[in-house]
Amino acid sequence: MRYARSIRFRLTAWYAMFLTAGLALFGTLIWVSLRHQMLQEVDRDLAGRAARFEKFFREESADTATPLRDELNEFCQALPPGSYLDLHSASFDFRYPATALPNSDGTRTLKSEFAYNGEKFELETRAPIGNLLHTLDLLRLQLWSLIPLVILIACAGGAWLSARALRPVSDVTEAARAISIRNLSGRVPVPHTGDELDALAYVLNAMLTRLEMAVRTLSQFVADASHELRTPLSVIRTTAELALRRERTAESYRESLESVVAEAGRMTELVENLLTLARSDAGTVEMPLEMLDVREVVREVAREMSGLAEVRSIYVNTVLGEQPRVVFGNRPALHRLFVLLLDNALKFSPAGTVVAMRVGVSDSGTFVATEDAGPGMSDQDLPHIFERFYRADHARTGGGHGLGLALAHSIAKLHSSSIEIRNREGGGCSFTVVFPSAPGSFSETSASESTVKS
Repeated sequence: MRYARSIRFRLTAWYAMFLTAGLALFGTLIWVSLRHQMLQEVDRDLAGRAARFEKFFREESADTATPLRDELNEFCQALPPGSYLDLHSASFDFRYPATALPNSDGTRTLKSEFAYNGEKFELETRAPIGNLLHTLDLLRLQLWSLIPLVILIACAGGAWLSARALRPVSDVTEAARAISIRNLSGRVPVPHTGDELDALAYVLNAMLTRLEMAVRTLSQFVADASHELRTPLSVIRTTAELALRRERTAESYRESLESVVAEAGRMTELVENLLTLARSDAGTVEMPLEMLDVREVVREVAREMSGLAEVRSIYVNTVLGEQPRVVFGNRPALHRLFVLLLDNALKFSPAGTVVAMRVGVSDSGTFVATEDAGPGMSDQDLPHIFERFYRADHARTGGGHGLGLALAHSIAKLHSSSIEIRNREGGGCSFTVVFPSAPGSFSETSASESTVKS
């Protein structure tokens, strides 16, 4: 486990870094602010002393009864211990105390000037600030001593909190690690915290559900495809083995070969459909779209399927209308789509009935409806009719593979279209392909019917 790069470690490291910077900035600001305030207090006190001394000096200078220096000394003795005053001009000089106080980092000095009796006086006042500086040094020492301790305690608490906050992630990781292709029914635990981890767990479970359904569908698809391919292969092998067991007439060999060819064709059709569906799922189908009149495609399909309809004694009725019905589509793909739908309609319609193909417009766009005269669909079959290898109830069972409608649905999706299916009143089903509106399509003003007897 690469713990040094874990989220917990990185969260703690970033937390410690920002906390250190924040506390260092806070401590520095506190120290600088306090020093500034204390020095301002000293400066204000010195300014007050200088103002009082100047006033006293003016008053005593006017009174000549008492020696001026004695009065000034008496005034200075009332000042705080360690105070220093120096007043001098061209004709007067006064210093208290007589011994000069050295001007060093341990003192605070304020210089001022004033005029009296036409003479300029310079006044210098000093005060010791050793105690102030000592207090500031103690504060700085305490800050630099306590900040590391606070950081250590905060980092320990941050590591514990991050571990607690990331515990659901560990639970999700362990649960996800236990899920495999053979155990897709498992789900990750949902912490029910209402935060991002809760949403992540829901998304992962939804993804696992979709994945399980996809794998199940794929497994069923492979099983069904294998079953469908096994039947024609068995017929081909059995027919060939029977033909090789003994000498036969040319006609008998011909019948065997015709059976092999028929089953091989059935296999080819199945494989082609499977490849088309696989390409559609992978999004690799090359299908250039162009503007075309869908009526022309429907007319071609009806004409081509007329032979099959004639064999089954079914009439194909096309209602195409007079106005062009322009859609964006791929002509070969749409041709195959309508062939699949018409073949499905012919397959389930009894002899002597009519199958209709209608082209028109609705609020949703241009539509092509294929209506059969069969027994209709049961409610339980309708939701699954476009699933691969799905066959409806016995009333609509034919000899196909169950891929035709799935392939038709796939072609419709590639055209951004939909297929709607419903049971018709009086029997039969209607498959309606609805195309989005395209420039050049016109509203239906009239319709003409042309009947193709097949």
